[in-house]
Amino acid sequence: MDQLKQIIRDIPDFPKKGIIFKDITTLLGDAKSFHRMVDLLAHRYIGEKIDQIVGIEARGFILGAALAYKLGTGITLVRKPGKLPSETRSVSYELEYGSDTLEIHADAFKKGDRIIIADDLLATGGTMAAVVELVEEMGVEVFECAFMAELEFLEGRAKLPDGKVYSLLKF
Repeated sequence: MDQLKQIIRDIPDFPKKGIIFKDITTLLGDAKSFHRMVDLLAHRYIGEKIDQIVGIEARGFILGAALAYKLGTGITLVRKPGKLPSETRSVSYELEYGSDTLEIHADAFKKGDRIIIADDLLATGGTMAAVVELVEEMGVEVFECAFMAELEFLEGRAKLPDGKVYSLLKF
């Protein structure tokens, strides 16, 4: 895991002064590391009955699509408002500096589907908590929230369902 962590570069003072941004594009751009990361994450779910992977805009699409491919499932996209062409359901939530809204197709699941929600990074947990709320209202079971990396010092895990959070890399 340390090899994968070392490939992710730190960008100081981005997006604002005092923040050290974890830039995952360096890992995504390295074929061997990207394959290893996906294989390690997918291995956790082999043998589980997973019906869908949910990917959160935008980097969650990358991780979600790779997991869906490895696990033989479909992928459902959670997007910003106005980006999905059919009837949607939405959730609004608070961020550190305002609020945001996400949408999903209203017919994305069958009742009782078991899903994994995938995103690149667990920071404060607000976005993932909102997506969990949204999909649970649609009658699905969240098997787990899966992340490539977690910034543990931000304690985002505390906002998510107990025992249903997995992050491959921890910072």
